[in-house]
Amino acid sequence: MARDKRLDILFEPVEIGPVVARNRFYQVPHCNGMGYRDPSAVAEMRGIKAAGGWAVVCTEQVEFHHTSDITPFIELRLWDDRDIPMLARMADKIHEHGSLAGLELAYNGLNGPNFYGREVPMAPTGFPVASFSYDPVQARSMDREDIKNIRRWHKAGALRAKQAGFDLIYVYAGHAISFLHHFLVKRFNQRTDEYGGSLENRVRLLRELLIDTKEAVGDDCAVPCRFSLDELMGDRGLERAEAEDMIDLVAEIPDLWDFVLAGWENDSRTSRFCDEGGHEKYLEGVKSLTSKPVVGVGRYTSPDRMATVVRKGLVDLIGCARPSIADPFLPKKIEEGRLEDIRECIGCNICVSGDFTMSPIRCTQNPSMGEEWRKGWHPEKIRPKESERRILVVGSGPAGLEAAHALGKRGYEVTLAEKTTEYGGRVSRESRLPGLASWARVRDYRVQQLGKLPNVETYFDSELEASHIFEFGFPRVVLATGSRWRRDGVGRYWLSPLPARNGIPVLSPDDIMDGILPEGESVLVWDDDHYYMGGLIAELLALRGKRTIYSTPAVEVSAWTRSTMEQHFIQERLIDLGIEIRCCRNLESLEAGSAELACIYSGRSERVAADAAVLVTSRLPVCSPFSELMARKDEWSGAGIEDVVAIGDALAPATIAHAVYSGRRYAEELDGPPETGDFVPFRREIAELSAA
Repeated sequence: MARDKRLDILFEPVEIGPVVARNRFYQVPHCNGMGYRDPSAVAEMRGIKAAGGWAVVCTEQVEFHHTSDITPFIELRLWDDRDIPMLARMADKIHEHGSLAGLELAYNGLNGPNFYGREVPMAPTGFPVASFSYDPVQARSMDREDIKNIRRWHKAGALRAKQAGFDLIYVYAGHAISFLHHFLVKRFNQRTDEYGGSLENRVRLLRELLIDTKEAVGDDCAVPCRFSLDELMGDRGLERAEAEDMIDLVAEIPDLWDFVLAGWENDSRTSRFCDEGGHEKYLEGVKSLTSKPVVGVGRYTSPDRMATVVRKGLVDLIGCARPSIADPFLPKKIEEGRLEDIRECIGCNICVSGDFTMSPIRCTQNPSMGEEWRKGWHPEKIRPKESERRILVVGSGPAGLEAAHALGKRGYEVTLAEKTTEYGGRVSRESRLPGLASWARVRDYRVQQLGKLPNVETYFDSELEASHIFEFGFPRVVLATGSRWRRDGVGRYWLSPLPARNGIPVLSPDDIMDGILPEGESVLVWDDDHYYMGGLIAELLALRGKRTIYSTPAVEVSAWTRSTMEQHFIQERLIDLGIEIRCCRNLESLEAGSAELACIYSGRSERVAADAAVLVTSRLPVCSPFSELMARKDEWSGAGIEDVVAIGDALAPATIAHAVYSGRRYAEELDGPPETGDFVPFRREIAELSAA
């Protein structure tokens, strides 16, 4: 299929100092939860992106000295020459496909508690470390000798990066994470020497490091600068006007400007709080500040939007992190005119949670993300079928859709049975909640792909019982029947039904998503789930005019969403909506007109007025007809059934990303070696013992 000529602009080469990007697609540095622990997995993941057409593929932040480590986060390290082979493998993988390899040198300073190296952190001014948790560690103020050392260490890191084969070597001053950001910003930098006070003084170290790096590697490698345009804190932090003055002082030294917002949570907001292109208002006018190429992000998935921002002169290169995770082959699909095949990012930030949980990156849309080396999965390819046995998939939620799609791509004959008249299961239901419209992309991409597979048939309005499945005689049966929210209070706190819930209407999130609103004026939402659902239900009820009380045993609203960097945005929204928030409270009882809440610490209780309650606690798998089929296993052979498997929420409720992964895993492993649990089903990077 021919590419739309309007998109040709995206495939123009861009000079970046001494190197040339073959197109305008630029995978900006992003973390992945694997880093130094899983270097081969990271290398393969980056190589897949290069194969997908990204002209520049960058690392995550790479610590260049042992005096600043960001433990417990797992990033890359370039502390000495022994780290070079690990990084060279990544550069080689990227180069295999004709892409440029970028490396982001990082020294976290005030952002790194140094729990691994146990060195005392250093910062422009000695404050408590500004990490993502309240670590009981303070940094010491750097003296002139420290600054001289850090210049030397940064230069050594740049030379090692060049030796490893990287084409772009960053000077990182962004996101409120880098020590250079801390030097630039007045609240962090309260020095009175030549590195503090005036704007020129605060920019001095950035200038010196840019010049040092250019002198060390600039003949062969490009030197980008990653820089924060705004901290969105008003005059308490870095504002755009001051940022422009800083840029003006060093505008022509780097070979490229990579502009971001600070902190990271502002730069990578979820789709619930920021639309595609949400950074454009901050990027306006930045190209007038420098003659060097500019890259900026905006969670871009629309090719037309990408071409427009280039034509408008906002950026020279389309920076992407999350869209490159959701679809590593996004550039190639645009180049080949296959726009309908783009797997669009939904902006859920489950990818970010890998970094915050120190676990391999995952993606709701792309279940192969993080599994490229570990399991040999590919975002676009899957091995051909190995048998002619037909497969029945029951349920078209995220697990069922992914299983049917992947099995269909393998060439199996698949029948997909859906009890309703709509694809999507929980994805369709949840995407109708406030702010989650883009989550429907999980359904829409797979439905569109199923339409290309003549070997996959779908039957709607087909609620199957075990007796039907016995009659059909499919050799393989996959039950992706999902789950339903409990309304009895069972979750983390109550492991048996809430003892007293009399005389008051009690609803579940499913009731709300079914359009059933509680009667009365006031509603209690009790959140013992701690992800997004409790906050969303409270938001919806408040928008519908209900006096809403949100209560949770956790210390804050939607506590697990710290891992997706949206917790504070959620709590702010609930406050703005006038929702009464009672944290650190267990729900003890419900009765007509009120609920009893008890402090998780003191046990002291209080009664709050409530005409109804919505309990957001846990879910139960919809296990019928799975349980009946398993109970009648001795009848399988007579009906031609060889295998019955439950996947996704029907096996154990979790995130949508878990469900999609479960569907892909079933399809990948079908007709493969049986998994007995006696061996590890994925590759690991095993540390070699050093000589005693």
